[in-house]
Amino acid sequence: MVEPIKPGTPAPGSGQWEIVGPRGGRTGEERTAVLGKPLPPTPKPGQGYIFVDPSRNGAGRGK
Repeated sequence: MVEPIKPGTPAPGSGQWEIVGPRGGRTGEERTAVLGKPLPPTPKPGQGYIFVDPSRNGAGRGK
């Protein structure tokens, strides 16, 4: 199992992040985060994030 990342930590990748419980249970709730920006607060204490879907828009790649 992947170790969840705590809220407030800079996102290591842009895309969809799923909220997981303290023991790793998936909630089905997702948040969008941008590379390097802090992950948002979670609804309940002890929850964290796992990366589920990277962004594929090509922003920042140039032509």
